[in-house]
Amino acid sequence: MTWRLGVVGSPIAHSLSPRLHEAGLALARLEGTSERVELGQHDVAALREMMGRRFDALSVTMPLKPVAARLCDSLDEVASRIGVVNSLLVRDGRLLGACTDGAGLLDALRDQFGFSCEGQRAVVLGSGGAAGEIVDALVACGVGSVSVLGRTPTRVHEITGRYTNVRDQLDDGRIDLVVNTIPAPSRDGAQRLPGTSEATIAIDIAYDPPLTPWRSLYGEAGCRTANGLGMLAYQAALQMQWWWGVPIEGAALLEVIT
Repeated sequence: MTWRLGVVGSPIAHSLSPRLHEAGLALARLEGTSERVELGQHDVAALREMMGRRFDALSVTMPLKPVAARLCDSLDEVASRIGVVNSLLVRDGRLLGACTDGAGLLDALRDQFGFSCEGQRAVVLGSGGAAGEIVDALVACGVGSVSVLGRTPTRVHEITGRYTNVRDQLDDGRIDLVVNTIPAPSRDGAQRLPGTSEATIAIDIAYDPPLTPWRSLYGEAGCRTANGLGMLAYQAALQMQWWWGVPIEGAALLEVIT
């Protein structure tokens, strides 16, 4: 079988997914191609029509993650819980959806920093789709608490309302992990959160530019930092494992894009 892969969303010209797909195909010893397709949130009919006719599997980015979830005949456990997908697959004429972003970040954190969730105190900045995915993964892996700090109260509440240990305000005390999901163009002036220290891991899921002012601020304070390339590579590894049932190493994919 020659796999027809792609990535959909808007804007999409910058996407590194085709490079990751091609590397994953090589690692899995499979044949296939990958392409970028610009689609907005109103292109629902086009997306559904593409699946099975033009593509066997797709990576999905914003703003299509919630739209694509509603098209699916079946969702994995995470996607069912949070209502978004980043992965689509056609199997036996049915459209399947999954969400690997949050778990991908945790895999990257474990490999890059030796991070373990158990009992840790985390802060997630932002309240969009990426924030929801990351919060869900942190809770599932046993984090002690998560504070979600976003500018849209209704979206913050949508995330915090799913869990007993997720709050909409910053707790006093230490912060073990802070993840910034706010799109770089929408950010205000960078300020370091109280409770961070040299023991804190600070992740900016943006990766263009590789070193944002926000990440620099935390690095200058001695925090261990990384951009979003690790999350991107490791979520792609999980995505392709779901597509093909073949183990893919996130670290090997990360080498392709760094």
